[in-house]
Amino acid sequence: MASIPNLNFAKWSQGTENEKAEFVKELGAAYTDIGFITIRNHGFGEEVQDELYDKAAEFYSLDKSIKAAYEIDGLAGQRGYTSFGKEHAKGNESADLKEFWQVGQPNPAYEGPEYHDNVSVNELPEFAPSFKMAYQQLEGIGRELLKVIATYLELDINYFESWVQGGNSILRAIHYPPITEDPGDSVRAGQHEDINLITLLMGASAEGLQVLNKQNEWIGITAIPGSLVVNVGDMLQRLTNGIMKSTTHRVVNPPREKWGTSRYSIPFFLHPVGKMPLNALGNCISDERPKAFEDITAGSYLEQRLIEIGLKK
Repeated sequence: MASIPNLNFAKWSQGTENEKAEFVKELGAAYTDIGFITIRNHGFGEEVQDELYDKAAEFYSLDKSIKAAYEIDGLAGQRGYTSFGKEHAKGNESADLKEFWQVGQPNPAYEGPEYHDNVSVNELPEFAPSFKMAYQQLEGIGRELLKVIATYLELDINYFESWVQGGNSILRAIHYPPITEDPGDSVRAGQHEDINLITLLMGASAEGLQVLNKQNEWIGITAIPGSLVVNVGDMLQRLTNGIMKSTTHRVVNPPREKWGTSRYSIPFFLHPVGKMPLNALGNCISDERPKAFEDITAGSYLEQRLIEIGLKK
């Protein structure tokens, strides 16, 4: 944990100009180094978090046939339920040991192929409203963090706003079920980088999340009470031409004596609208740092990655 700084978000949201500048510098230093931070005093309530985890556990305790009714063909898992073993890390054909539920944008920026209706759970009437409320709160925190990132990159503070307002963000409730037999090469989540701009993760219910540092060492990250884990995704890495790091991470299997336990995790993946260009910013390209990524839109990049992780054919 020593390599993952815990920053005080109140410096940005409530601080003086000097405190805001200090927060920008702290975040920029972390994102150009390891690509991960944790933040406290962010305004996302513990009671909302606890309610979401309770609701997720209720859903995953339903009979398999009931859950299967909420798996929608043709959406590549972008809404509703995705059953166990469907997703794998890019470049790894061994399935992740997880099932998940995805909630999307309740207020789309426009009518487009990336937007779909969210799904309600008939058996749990409070499930969808709870996730919608959390989605909107996390989206607000994420948009503020993008203002910090824009400031660090010497862009207009609102550079990201038109791209992320009504964007294609996803709130995902993940269940890693008890391991009942030798998993072979499969782990709860194979090593990967996130697809999106930034990810906000509220405290997972058990240990297992690890980040790969510059020394090629895996560092464990456990939930800090009252803090969110926030990391850089591939879209932001591409936009900044690699200045901000989309760091490899994974969720490892627990020790054998804990195989009989479930793990829950609820990340918010902040995506822009599909038509946002991810072309490297001009001020992030130089003779020392030549352009490293081809031009692509966020929508096309997402499509490419969904195929690579097995959710789309």
